[in-house]
Amino acid sequence: MRKVLVIVYYWPPAGGPGVQRWLKFVKYLRDFNIEPVVYVPENPHYPLVDENLLSEVPNDVRVLKHPIKEPYAWASLLSKKKTKTISSGIIPEKKPSSLEKILLWIRGNLFIPDARKYWVKPSVKFLLGIIEKEGIETIITTGPPHSLHLIGLELKKKMNIQWISDFRDPWTSIGYHNKLRLTKKSQKKHKDLEKKVLTNSDKIVVTSRTTQMEFEALTNRPVKVITNGFDEVLSPLQLDSKFTISHLGSLLTGRNPITLWKVLQELVNERPEFAKQLSIQLAGVVGEEVWESIGQHGLQSYTNQLGYLPHEQVVEVQQKSQILLLLEIASEETKGIIPGKLFEYLNAKRPILALGPTEWEAGRIVQETKAGISLSTTDAPALKNVLLDWFEQFKKGGFSANSIGIEKFHRRELTKELVNFIVWESS
Repeated sequence: MRKVLVIVYYWPPAGGPGVQRWLKFVKYLRDFNIEPVVYVPENPHYPLVDENLLSEVPNDVRVLKHPIKEPYAWASLLSKKKTKTISSGIIPEKKPSSLEKILLWIRGNLFIPDARKYWVKPSVKFLLGIIEKEGIETIITTGPPHSLHLIGLELKKKMNIQWISDFRDPWTSIGYHNKLRLTKKSQKKHKDLEKKVLTNSDKIVVTSRTTQMEFEALTNRPVKVITNGFDEVLSPLQLDSKFTISHLGSLLTGRNPITLWKVLQELVNERPEFAKQLSIQLAGVVGEEVWESIGQHGLQSYTNQLGYLPHEQVVEVQQKSQILLLLEIASEETKGIIPGKLFEYLNAKRPILALGPTEWEAGRIVQETKAGISLSTTDAPALKNVLLDWFEQFKKGGFSANSIGIEKFHRRELTKELVNFIVWESS
């Protein structure tokens, strides 16, 4: 078998969406004659932990570990709560406190490209001998954190290997990047590092067509779109008896669906039957401003905060919910963001309500697969009509999604695409 070294930061017992992509690729690579060797940090700082995911790591896959030094322990001396919040990606929309300004400035300007930068040099030193000894011809780095791409960059300089960089999210064009209080010098450094990675990678993998076009303007290296996907074969479960609208995953403040809260408030006030049946479920970290907004619209008594759930429970909630809520910030920068949860939503086969920017790629997938409805975040009349129509179907007991063509998003099919890209020889 051809050996491939996969360099990842998020790996079980890490929780959250970042771990799923490469955990599943590794699961299926051997089906296509690729032997994965996985390299991960020995003592990482994971904002979310899901011990259950350890059981999904194939028993016969080699996982190499090396210590990592991260600054979050030092920063938490100032504020453990705010450090964990910012490290999880939740940046306040309201005017940040003085401490938050300091933490954001430090994160953006002292830790470039991110707080895992101190793992680069020791990792390169550790991996050089292993790559040569094992006869590894291909390495794959996946980010964020994008500092892992710098490991690939250094290894590429020193060895005759194929390097593939996988971008689960964009680098400098992602929405929160502009909130890191970057100096002009820091902005330039991020851009320069991004350009170095893109021009020195042999091949590049991205998760959306938007990111593909963005990167193709910066490099002549081949850029391939391989989305995230779903894996489990699910048995049908009994649906919730109430009209549940569920959001799974961190609900960042910028994604706060104020128009949805406003429309739900109107429906609760106008229709007693709707008020009796409504149930809002939020699983994962919820920003303070989001919770405040729910309260301002009189919806807290209808809302159940489930907190962080293990992945297997997330899948169960998705299957039982009447509506699955998919949200994104309405901006030009986010139209190429395709949340990993979308594909698990597709697998759950429950109607998806997608609220995001115009020409949102995730919304287009929802529409093309007939898995639900995609609307602008501010289109209150259309949103109200959709909810009323779905509620009427719910009352009649025939509310379901009749999606089509979702098989191509199964993790095994996506792994096949990845392998074809690994072995493909560019002219």
